[in-house]
Amino acid sequence: MATILPVNLDKLLYCRGVESERVEFKASWDPHTTGPQVLRTICAFANDLHNLNGGYVVIGVGERDGRAALPPGGLSAADAEAAQKWIRGNCNKLDPSYQPILSPETVDERLILVVWAPASEVRPHRAPRDDPAAGPPRYWVRLGSETVDAEKRGDLIRGLVEQTARVPWDDRRARDAEVGDLREPKVREHLRDVGSGLVDEPDERSVYRRMRITTKVNDHEVPRNVGILFFAREPTQWLRGAKIEVVHFAADRAGDVQEERTFRGALSDQLRDCLNYLENLSTHHLHKQSDRSRVRGWVSYPMPALRETLVNAVYHRSYDEAQPEPTKVYLFANRVEITSYPGPVPGIEARHLLPDAQIWSAPARNRRIGEFLKELGLAEGRLSGLGKVFQAMRANGSPTPHFEFDEQRTLFQATLPAHPEYTALSALRDAAHLRGLGDESEAFRRIEAAWTASPASAVLASEMIRAHVKQGEAKRAEEVLEAFKAHGSESALPYVTNALIDELVEAGDESAARRWLRKARPALFGQDAVDAAILARRVRDSRAAHRYFERAGDTVYGDARALLEFAQTKLWLANEAYRQRQRDSNRRFLTEARALLERVIQLDASPARHAWAWRDLARTLSWLRAPFREVEDAYMRAIDLLPEEPRFVRELERVRSSRR
Repeated sequence: MATILPVNLDKLLYCRGVESERVEFKASWDPHTTGPQVLRTICAFANDLHNLNGGYVVIGVGERDGRAALPPGGLSAADAEAAQKWIRGNCNKLDPSYQPILSPETVDERLILVVWAPASEVRPHRAPRDDPAAGPPRYWVRLGSETVDAEKRGDLIRGLVEQTARVPWDDRRARDAEVGDLREPKVREHLRDVGSGLVDEPDERSVYRRMRITTKVNDHEVPRNVGILFFAREPTQWLRGAKIEVVHFAADRAGDVQEERTFRGALSDQLRDCLNYLENLSTHHLHKQSDRSRVRGWVSYPMPALRETLVNAVYHRSYDEAQPEPTKVYLFANRVEITSYPGPVPGIEARHLLPDAQIWSAPARNRRIGEFLKELGLAEGRLSGLGKVFQAMRANGSPTPHFEFDEQRTLFQATLPAHPEYTALSALRDAAHLRGLGDESEAFRRIEAAWTASPASAVLASEMIRAHVKQGEAKRAEEVLEAFKAHGSESALPYVTNALIDELVEAGDESAARRWLRKARPALFGQDAVDAAILARRVRDSRAAHRYFERAGDTVYGDARALLEFAQTKLWLANEAYRQRQRDSNRRFLTEARALLERVIQLDASPARHAWAWRDLARTLSWLRAPFREVEDAYMRAIDLLPEEPRFVRELERVRSSRR
């Protein structure tokens, strides 16, 4: 555990909480080769082109695929001492002079040296060339995971000069604040949360300096803005916009306000408390599958999307005196709007905020805020947050979120549309109440009206399909499915299609069910594929069932019923192969069925399901010509679990007779 660094050493080595582009590994130390490379990288981290607060050079640890090669080769005590002496001496040759923080550490009983080079307050810096006679020193910067000469590219040197014209706001001194305004218990709580050994340093002022949450002004120390944001009791005393305001509207903006909440305190506490509040408001809809231990469903707003959007708003906004507005979260019946001030930094354009867009590497507005949030696991790595929002919304079957800012870049607004089913819940509840009163016709009219208003709702479409098939109107049920194809989410289409097939089977129309099962369904995977496979078995189409089970992937392996039916499907195919004298295929299917049945037995399931699994395993072992004692043992286990089933005893007797 690092005793000087404010970050967790293991997380640093595995690039968790610190982006890989901010860490460079060197397997060994050589003053003639490694030394100049390290010096240039220190210069680049100090210049901090993209406002990420510098980075780390780890000496004594090699690199494999961009990550630390562990366990480390390490350094000898002499090499570690020589490296520190060389780095200190040659960093005085940087123009202007700059000194990183050197921290010898022990990993797996091997000595390594961590060089922490935070962003400099007197940047830009230049580092000497390998051969001083070759010309004057050069400005070095980081581009991704590489250290490059900024002067070879005009845009880089211009960006560096513009970026270094000012100290970022979160690294500046906090006006009218004193070191005593920082809460030492909160600082140490943060260090414990991130796993830093600095928590054991007894002198609080030394802790503050090493965390760089204070800075020296004349002959005394004062807090930096980032220190006030994360460790003051009430940051709004100095920074009026440092809070999150949540407003819950009954309808749209003109509707009544149902509830208002304001989250204050340390920035990390605001985020956690607000996210917990939003999670409690998010509606979870779970649909129980018949004869299944599993449920499937959706949420009104997926928490990964809400989390990333709110964290981005808090991370990338401005907190200076010109931005007194809080971060705002407005909850409406059909969407969430999260607004922060001002808009994005120059370089980010509207096209960068679309799904699958590549975001330009614009400098971050708040390098220190981002660093603390990443260390706590609240923020993602650089430029990855928006992609996670789009992915989470897609996976939930939600409409695409959108991000926008005004022409003057005074604000940034993220809108997360509610799941299409969210507005359908009241209709489902009303219909259930009407059915309870015995009014089936009015219940149907309520669902029909809701589906007409929300044709993208998979739950309403499924309810309409079930109602039509029960009324003997299969054609109208198929029309509902076609309408959902035009309006609904592609990810929810298999669920609605399976609802139609299920109702057709229940109605005894197996030919129509087979027709829908055999249609090309390229989007089918996971739980939807499992459901289709089980439906295929119900209409005795084992080949289709096998195809769907294989599409289900890992989903099938945690579901005892699905796994048992998959094994039984393979047994049917094994028998088919046997009748067609395909002995290799027969044995392959039997062997695969045996493995599946052995897994079913290990899963949590009812005694009856385990009994049938043992029985099928006994049959499989018999067909594989396993020793009779194994076959007999499997049958006896089935009989013990389900003694009232006479077929188990009869089959065991037949096997005994055939083996005599």
